[in-house]
Amino acid sequence: MTKQTLSARIFGREVEFEYSDRGIGFAILIARISMGWVFLQSGIEKLQDPEWTAAGFLKFAIPEGNPFASLWAGMAGSATVDALVQWGMVLIGASLILGFFVRWAALWGAVMMVLFWMASLMGGLGEFFPLEHGWLVDDHLVYAALLYFLGAVGAGRLLGLDAKIEQSGFVKNNSWVKLFTG
Repeated sequence: MTKQTLSARIFGREVEFEYSDRGIGFAILIARISMGWVFLQSGIEKLQDPEWTAAGFLKFAIPEGNPFASLWAGMAGSATVDALVQWGMVLIGASLILGFFVRWAALWGAVMMVLFWMASLMGGLGEFFPLEHGWLVDDHLVYAALLYFLGAVGAGRLLGLDAKIEQSGFVKNNSWVKLFTG
């Protein structure tokens, strides 16, 4: 295994550490495919259930005192919200698994996770402890952080379609496309 050194300036401090090329490669690939599977499976389950709608959650499962309760209630029963959740999860999942436009998928997956986290808040702003699955950081924020990581490292380039896409003449002539791939 080849060892590499990462040097970076983080929060005003210079940090440096060694890592294994092979180990980090496998970790990124496993994280990308695992996160993709979580989204894909959830989206497919929602699509296969003809009775599924976000309305029940948005009307009845939002914790009392959620600071955004009126926002969620206003979305309840919206066919657009239902489709965005169902198809968003399927497309984000497939994109991550295939390594296709990973930065774009990671961005929207993280947005979705932050919205789900916001729906889990209890009490007024500043009074939202505890969440059902954590005091402040729950699974939604962990997923959002993982998605940020996948986008930041360009995980779609690692045995993914983004590596091929970025070699195309179109992307070479339109470098802005790389904001979505990687």
